[in-house]
Amino acid sequence: MVFVFEIEKLLEQQLKEVEEWHLEPGSSDSSEAADFPALVSMQHRLNYELWHQEDQARDPDASDSGIAAVKRAIDVLNQRRNDLIELLDQHLLSVLRSSKLKNSAELEMNSETPGSMIDRLSINALKIYHMDEEIQRKEATVEHRNKCTAKLSVLNEQRQDLVQCLIKLLADLSSGKKQLKVYQQMKMYNDESLNPVLYQKAKSK
Repeated sequence: MVFVFEIEKLLEQQLKEVEEWHLEPGSSDSSEAADFPALVSMQHRLNYELWHQEDQARDPDASDSGIAAVKRAIDVLNQRRNDLIELLDQHLLSVLRSSKLKNSAELEMNSETPGSMIDRLSINALKIYHMDEEIQRKEATVEHRNKCTAKLSVLNEQRQDLVQCLIKLLADLSSGKKQLKVYQQMKMYNDESLNPVLYQKAKSK
């Protein structure tokens, strides 16, 4: 394995960080990540913040201006989240290139990159925390708790399956069995040169 980090520990850390951040929210660190584990944690933190902004966006009593502010915050966070998915993949690709492993176009390629899988596992960790929170909610009905318990079981199974898929992909990349490409997601809505609402508004000024 050419990757020096232990992916199982990084994914366990996702679960721990969700608990820690709910106990002591603090604020996200916008500084540059020094290594791959720090990148994983930073990307996970953005999903954590997105989750809670999405909760606020669904408040039926929120004002129009409040919803607009939340929506803009979501756009910024989501852009950064996607940027970090690409950075995760770029880091892994750099490791593969420095190890002089074959990464040619003839090799099989996974339809989902490691960065995207780590992002899915980050969201899964948030779902696990909040589903368990519903199970523990004292005022919830027994029926509600039972439904949430069943859903939590599925979420844990999904996590185990995806962890194994990620481990297998990283092993295949390390052995030169598969190739890795970094595909930029080309988000257009925040780009003033690509979003017609933004560039037409700028043109009219």
